[in-house]
Amino acid sequence: MTDAAAGRRRGRGGGGAARRAERTGFKIEAAKFITRAIPNLEILNEEALEIIEHNAETVLEEIGVAFVENPKALERWREAGATVEGERVHIPRGLARKLCETAPGQFTQIARNPERNVEIGGKNLVLAPVYGPPFVRDNSGGRRYATMDDFNNFVKLGYMSKWLHHSGGTVCEPTDIPVAKRHLDMLMSHITLSDKPFMGSVTEPSRAVDSVAMAEILFKGEEGGLNGRCAMTSLININSPLTFDSVMMGALEAYAEAGQACIISPFIVGGAMAPVSVAGTLTQVLAEVLAGVAYSQLVKPGAPVIFGAFVTSIDMNSGAPTFGTPEASQVTYGAGQLARRLGLPFRSSGSFNGSKLPDAQAAYETANSLNMGLLSGVNFMLHACGWLEGGLVSSYEKFVMDADQLGILHRLAAPVPVDENGQAMDALREVGPGGHYLGCAHTQANYQTAFWKSEVLDYKPFETWEEEGARDTATLAADRVQKLLGAYQAPALDEGIREELEAFVAKRKEVLPDSMS
Repeated sequence: MTDAAAGRRRGRGGGGAARRAERTGFKIEAAKFITRAIPNLEILNEEALEIIEHNAETVLEEIGVAFVENPKALERWREAGATVEGERVHIPRGLARKLCETAPGQFTQIARNPERNVEIGGKNLVLAPVYGPPFVRDNSGGRRYATMDDFNNFVKLGYMSKWLHHSGGTVCEPTDIPVAKRHLDMLMSHITLSDKPFMGSVTEPSRAVDSVAMAEILFKGEEGGLNGRCAMTSLININSPLTFDSVMMGALEAYAEAGQACIISPFIVGGAMAPVSVAGTLTQVLAEVLAGVAYSQLVKPGAPVIFGAFVTSIDMNSGAPTFGTPEASQVTYGAGQLARRLGLPFRSSGSFNGSKLPDAQAAYETANSLNMGLLSGVNFMLHACGWLEGGLVSSYEKFVMDADQLGILHRLAAPVPVDENGQAMDALREVGPGGHYLGCAHTQANYQTAFWKSEVLDYKPFETWEEEGARDTATLAADRVQKLLGAYQAPALDEGIREELEAFVAKRKEVLPDSMS
């Protein structure tokens, strides 16, 4: 298609035409992001918080943080008033906190379907799927390396999942596509197979630039492009302890300059990447986040950022990370308090577990982690469904099991109704002593919505369950995976935008290497 033809096509349609098509086409049920009506659990008193904040400033000033292989970053810090010795930056007490003041406390991430826009920050909780595993697992094929077909399937499952608000990013690592090119295919999958918000690539700075370019194409049309609006929330991991590498910082720079959000997230395995104590770990987490958020504001004041905290403990016998533990919960609760005192959105928690299968261990550890996220005030929960084997595996069955359980978070976060219907005095009067409520008017009026209902778990009598094959939860989940994928229909996308995206991807692939490493 010629440039002129592309322009005419965009002029006729753009994003507006896609949205009009979506309003008249196939619809799926999707819940709005959660807005909590419950208090956060705060385990640290004022004295403890002040000690941790004081110690974090001491770390920044006396120990410093390393910005490696990034002369531009070192120059930015010098100009801001920090002392730079080699690649180590010593940040005077109060400077990082002052720089963080320009970061917004809440921001909107737009989706190509405006009904799926999310508000990140405040009392809101946005749920996004698993991120990063190189392997996948399902009941029929077992554990294997992930492919692009798997990636597409997980995007479809995320789109079909009522309780997920976000399409995520690297829902699995498609190892059948060259490393230098796979980010383009992954972004196309999120853009074309879902209309929920998505994440950009961070594995190399030029891939972040590609992500911004594709978002610009997607949001062309009657709104006039991005125009500084946030269309991506992307994960910037810190090389804990206290090291900011040039790859992650290069991606952060690209996103911040374009007004796209970054999650500044220490990667903490207690006892390996941070001290074994809760207060010591929180001190390091806060120091790293302060430095990372401050740097994003040096790149562009006002760039949206999220205070991240990925925290696990460690098995001191094997060295393996452990999940759903009380110490990790304490760190997460404390990090939430520190984030709120900074006035920043908070990212943590997820469906964390170390199990090899979607079994009882996976369920216990995941339940602990999800509830911790709800009560700690998390605003953006990555890994909310599908995580298995310490993050090495994206599991089809666990994806739908977890996505189902996310409905409980929605219900728990809602206020307890105390209106006339919620008080149920008419039911109490109607039934009286010794009766039952099954047939009363109040029950008949409310039974369809009174209780949360699972789409996966089995509540049938034993005899019925046995007659239907005595299926366990993983088997039921496998059936639901097939049902969802079988019912999937792609959301409409303007053909002019699709063609321009495909042309961009093809052009970029022509100049990128086919290396698999």
